[in-house]
Amino acid sequence: MNAPPETRRFEAEVAQVLHLVTHSLYSHKEIFLRELVSNASDACDKLRFEAIAHPELMADDGELHIDVSWDKDARTVTVRDNGIGMSRDEIVANIGSIASSGTRRFLEAMSGEQKADARLIGQFGVGFYSAFVVADRVTVFSRRAGAPAGEGVKWESDGKGEYTLESAELAERGTTVMLHLKPDEDTFLEGWHLRSLINRYSDHVAFPIRMPKEAADEDDKAAPRNEWETVNAASALWTKPKAEISDEDYQGFYKSLGHDFNDALAWSHNRVEGSQSFTTLLYLPSRPPFDLMMGGRDERKGLKLYIKRVFVMDAAEELLPNYLRFVRGVVDADDLPLNVSRELLQQNRQLDRIKGACVKRVLDLIEKLARDEPDKFATFYKAFGNTLKEGAAEDANNRERIARLLRFASTNGEGAAQTVSLDDYIGRMAVGQDTIWYVTADSHAAAAGSPQLEAFKAKDIEVLLMSDRIDEWMLGSLREYGGKTLQHVAKGELPLDAADKQKQDEATQAAKPLLQKLKDLLGDRVADVRVSARLTDSPSCLALADYDMAPHFARLLREAGQEIPESKPTLEVNPQHELLKRVEAETDEAKSKDLATLLLEQAEIAAGAPLPDPAAFVRRMNRVLLSA
Repeated sequence: MNAPPETRRFEAEVAQVLHLVTHSLYSHKEIFLRELVSNASDACDKLRFEAIAHPELMADDGELHIDVSWDKDARTVTVRDNGIGMSRDEIVANIGSIASSGTRRFLEAMSGEQKADARLIGQFGVGFYSAFVVADRVTVFSRRAGAPAGEGVKWESDGKGEYTLESAELAERGTTVMLHLKPDEDTFLEGWHLRSLINRYSDHVAFPIRMPKEAADEDDKAAPRNEWETVNAASALWTKPKAEISDEDYQGFYKSLGHDFNDALAWSHNRVEGSQSFTTLLYLPSRPPFDLMMGGRDERKGLKLYIKRVFVMDAAEELLPNYLRFVRGVVDADDLPLNVSRELLQQNRQLDRIKGACVKRVLDLIEKLARDEPDKFATFYKAFGNTLKEGAAEDANNRERIARLLRFASTNGEGAAQTVSLDDYIGRMAVGQDTIWYVTADSHAAAAGSPQLEAFKAKDIEVLLMSDRIDEWMLGSLREYGGKTLQHVAKGELPLDAADKQKQDEATQAAKPLLQKLKDLLGDRVADVRVSARLTDSPSCLALADYDMAPHFARLLREAGQEIPESKPTLEVNPQHELLKRVEAETDEAKSKDLATLLLEQAEIAAGAPLPDPAAFVRRMNRVLLSA
């Protein structure tokens, strides 16, 4: 029994997507055709995969294809595929409700400054809605493969908040999307224009995209439209010899694969023969998706997996580690079982070799950029450097290789933009230096201005200035490089020669009364107070134990809801500074306590630690200023 026609409202978020898409993509209207063809290609891929186990699904029509046609009189553009099709429930789930788990992030990204950024379309499964950029009404007919003709479904909407659903008698499986164009969209009723868009965006879709044969002869308007011709290459690009593929071909395939308007930065195309054979075509994008470092990392993450040119899985995360999630591309394996699932992939030993080869190819590609094309590498690193740093922590087998690609600001450079590699740093080390020194902070300015650098600057020892949030976490794993230890300037003992060590011991002995006074005044707010070998100009700084977390990083983790063990700081002071001399000479206990506490609090601020009581700090500062 057929379900009666019904009218439903879009879910609120879909209504927002429709509003933003139809009002924001005025400069990229042609995107609708790319997205509808891409959806049709996915439907064909899914049917071909399901038909491996159920060949009867394709028994009545074994040639998968996508048809694009238009009708000037009716003012319609139609995209039809004979792929998997959709049932009534699937249409409601895929079109009428939330398109994907990324819809909310899509809405956030399309607000404000980014709302005209069309590259976000497609990354979230919201590409269908781009039809409403050029159409004031969209009609969808669909019948799932294997379902009887009477179980077809008709879906229709003007994109303004509601859609209708009704049963339809459909003789063939698949999906037809008919766009009723807006009055000012006549350009999409020209066959030559539709053909040029297919050539630009969808030429390497692996299924034939057909158009009425007379589309190339607009003068013969009376010609019957019952003959079709294929207008795309309709072949898997990665299966061709590299010598037969132009850079334009590679770039065109990337744009259709990655839903990107920008060119890829670089790519690697390889065929591995032997006991296990597979082909990889891997791309480095020039720009990151907006959610690369956010929680939305489940959107189109990973590579497309094919087995003997049969599509098996979109976004196969098992083919690359998480820190290379920005890579786009395809893997076509000869030896994996066609009934593979995500669970089987995780247990498949053959996959380990493929994954290892993919990681090697990507790192080879990045190294080649760093070596031969520094401008392109700078573009890559600006976009994906922080993501690559995850690999230095997560991929022990490639840690040294990844670390070689990392770049950091340094006290030897001019500003945050000028960066150095770890090899650069080692090459400039003084004879006998066996430590790579670094400081971490919330910002480049905070790192460059840290009082903990003063002695290093005085001794002309270069220090790496690390101000990305991920740096402190990464350094928990990256403890050495090139046989040199990496060490925070606030941790451990400074390298002192015999004369400096004697001077330090004498200063500590002379300052014993001052140190004891500060310990008494600060009480349990500090673990210890000692004379600093790090300071030359500032009055105080915090020192960290070897396994202490940098205060700014501990604060970030607490703000993220992580439980961090409480630890008391060690305060280092410069007895030669006027503030310390004033504390030593002050006889009023209340004033002494204010001064001592301010010495600690300014050290905490410089280290990025939160003040336990900001209001008390302000009152204390005011008292000291008024009494000065």
